Amino acid sequence: MKRYMHDVQIGLDSLMSNKLKSILTALGIIFGVAAVISMLAIGNGAQQEILKQIEMVGVNNIVITPILELKAESDDNSTESNNKSKKFSPGLTIKDVEAIKQIIPSVKRISPEIEYSSFVLKNGKRESSKLIGVTEDYFSIFNLKLQEGTTFKKRHEIVGLPVCVVGANIKVKFFNNESPIGKQIKFGHVWLTIIGVLEKSANVDVSAFENLGVSVANDKIYVPVKTMLMRFENRALIKTGEGGMTFFGGGFMISSGANKTESKKTNQLDKIVVQIDETDQLKSSTEILGNMFLRRHNGVKDFEITVPELLLKQQQETKKIFNIVLGAIAGISLIVGGIGIMNIMFASVMERIKEIGTRLAIGATKKDIVAQFLSEAILISVTGGLIGVILGVGLAQFISYFFEITTIVSVLSVFVAFGVSAAVGVVFGYSPAKRAAEKDPIESLRYE
Repeated sequence: MKRYMHDVQIGLDSLMSNKLKSILTALGIIFGVAAVISMLAIGNGAQQEILKQIEMVGVNNIVITPILELKAESDDNSTESNNKSKKFSPGLTIKDVEAIKQIIPSVKRISPEIEYSSFVLKNGKRESSKLIGVTEDYFSIFNLKLQEGTTFKKRHEIVGLPVCVVGANIKVKFFNNESPIGKQIKFGHVWLTIIGVLEKSANVDVSAFENLGVSVANDKIYVPVKTMLMRFENRALIKTGEGGMTFFGGGFMISSGANKTESKKTNQLDKIVVQIDETDQLKSSTEILGNMFLRRHNGVKDFEITVPELLLKQQQETKKIFNIVLGAIAGISLIVGGIGIMNIMFASVMERIKEIGTRLAIGATKKDIVAQFLSEAILISVTGGLIGVILGVGLAQFISYFFEITTIVSVLSVFVAFGVSAAVGVVFGYSPAKRAAEKDPIESLRYE
């Protein structure tokens, strides 16, 4: 062991006497390790973001949305006769929600969703916001936790009481230094009593989540769906003249003058969110829902069914492949660094032929020569690996800070990158070391 330690010491002295060459040789390993660690950190961060998105859109959810057919005014006259022959569909309605509850046994929770835009008023302060009509299940479906207060109770939903649950930003804007529970806030023309405040959601891409069927709750106000239909907007009502009289079910109600403007939306509901018991039931439940809605809507395909969790998981698989490609590209730089070490070591062997011949002539064995040159290659790769680890972690932090991209440096990626760098030193250093050991000592001493 002492003999081999002496060989290692000779290799270390050789590296120290040629510092610039050693540093340049190690650059390939340094940047290779740094690239592997930083790329894997970006990949891990992206995967964590997707997992957060899956958690936020809820587990095992199916989202049913209406397909709004927009027609140009110029086509109205030409298509009027054709439209008469088309089948009528009532669009998404509360009756669809009741039918889903009765027909599909795999349904765990369900919530309709109606969106209404107006202004929030409190103590002379006025802010634009959105009112969302939902059921109590909505908060469980999307894992929305309360900061204080409570969500809707059965009596709120059955009677349609004017109560609401507000997002965290609404509380900050209108009740910054006091608890809003039990206090009233005016939305549009209706005073609502606040019974709960939601926890603030993390910073997210709002448009991306809304495309997946999720309403980011921070700036929104939630009311029972029946409260929305009774007190704000019910698109299923049919107007019967200028007197403001409208029919709803078996009865009628008088619309106020403020609500005479008809909504461009024709469906009673903007969305239906269905949560299924088990993930393996998603596909079959989606097919059943599609067939059921076609029958209920007289064969008219005026709805769209999406499964956000499956979409996100597909995105996650795509990102995994992308991360593998990034890691492979970064790993290539490690191989290039190893080739650089091999080339430099071959050149070093040619430069030090006389040194090799002298050591062999005074009693060094071939194993000593192999140990000397192999230790040089390993020392270069290990040192380069350590520097690369520090640079890679720093680069990941730099990317996260300046480009606002989530990066997660895993211990596994550090060990893998460092282990590969050490292996590169062994693999690419052995061939030059073996070639040096096979030199004839007499020929080496004669070399000029």
